[in-house]
Amino acid sequence: MRYTLSKVGLLLLTLWAAVTLNFLLPRLMPGSPADAAIAKLAQNGPVSPSTRAAIEAQLGVPTGSAWDQYLQYLNNVVHFDFGVSYTFFPQSVASLVATALPWTLVLVGFVTIVAFIFGTLLGVLAAWKRGSWLDTLPTVGGTFASAFPYFWTALLLLFFLGYVAGWFPTSGAYSSSATPDFSVAFLLDALYHSILPATTILITSLGGWILGMRSTMINTLGDDYVTFAEANGLHPRTVAIRYAARNAILPNLTSFGLALGGVVGGSLLVERVFNYPGVGYLLYTAVVNQDFPLMQALFLIITISVLLANFIVDILYGILDPRTRR
Repeated sequence: MRYTLSKVGLLLLTLWAAVTLNFLLPRLMPGSPADAAIAKLAQNGPVSPSTRAAIEAQLGVPTGSAWDQYLQYLNNVVHFDFGVSYTFFPQSVASLVATALPWTLVLVGFVTIVAFIFGTLLGVLAAWKRGSWLDTLPTVGGTFASAFPYFWTALLLLFFLGYVAGWFPTSGAYSSSATPDFSVAFLLDALYHSILPATTILITSLGGWILGMRSTMINTLGDDYVTFAEANGLHPRTVAIRYAARNAILPNLTSFGLALGGVVGGSLLVERVFNYPGVGYLLYTAVVNQDFPLMQALFLIITISVLLANFIVDILYGILDPRTRR
């Protein structure tokens, strides 16, 4: 309990620091949040002070002292009220994020979990059968697959399987004629559109899990407690899973926590290539159009997701390795 409470306290402290930093950074930038919108209007002629005041009021430019702004900001964060988007005006930032977030969670989150499970199991198998073809095939295949960046693999799949073969759609998360709902027809259509993006993420991330787990597994197999378990006549599968793999998985678990925290941020390049309406594509649109309210909300959500994922990994560490609780 003391270990868990210390991690909860660290989480709350780090979360407060992240929220405060997210408040300070935009205010340290030159100009005001309304300058980008006013600059666009100024291309058609001079902007009067009354027009500027109306735009600032409409976009929710903060007023008052820094302390009052900070308290108002904390209240807005609790209610997830980040104002309206400059790019998709008059839509609210909350509605835009709520629309894009499920697509990223389903696509990137599911593929990340699948890649971690299969990569870890293949890494255990490669280390246990080192020197055989069961070691060579996953290792060489994983090294080859991880050598290609996300966007390059995405472009190759898009060109050969999308344009040349015509087997899969080349953009979007569902057909233009489909209506988003929970019907079987729409879910199958969305699944069909997600095959190429999901395959891209799986191919490029699987190799890292295989190589990482294989390396730590080989080091663990040389430890005394593994040799002692083998000398006691335990079944090889028991030695591999319950003794070697349980301890070797700890570094991979840390990487998995970081990867799981990055799920909310999405795979920006993959979503951009396939025009997939996830958080990564939304963040790209916000940066290109200098949409500060949308960027601020997305950065905060990504930061919180990373912190929560690392908190979960810390708790799992305490369960898998009792030495960390001392």
